[in-house]
Amino acid sequence: MSDTRASPPALLAGLDVLLVEDEVVIAFMVEDMLMELGCHLVLHAGTVDEALAILRQHRPQLAVLDVNMGDSTAYAVAERLTELTIPFVFATGYGLQGVDPRWSAKTVLQKPFDARVLATALRTALG
Repeated sequence: MSDTRASPPALLAGLDVLLVEDEVVIAFMVEDMLMELGCHLVLHAGTVDEALAILRQHRPQLAVLDVNMGDSTAYAVAERLTELTIPFVFATGYGLQGVDPRWSAKTVLQKPFDARVLATALRTALG
């Protein structure tokens, strides 16, 4: 006898997600996690300028931002996402201490993280 109950929808079913991450290996790992969570499309940016350019062309429903982007930070992207009312989470190896206090209300993922932790953070960001 088969189970006729429908599976619950994936957390990110149909959503486009902006991933701002300058480490290629980490970006691929996070992208895989996002796709497993049902993401429709991952828009990857390896620099702040690339992320801002993507936001001029596309409007994702969610974003994951690595705080430290080489010699800069992703705060300019966070500001733009806030203007566009797009929810986002920060990711950093430094935890909450690695995020400027003005962003302390945002969810911060401590690197490294797994898909379960990512899903919890994104669920919080989506409200």
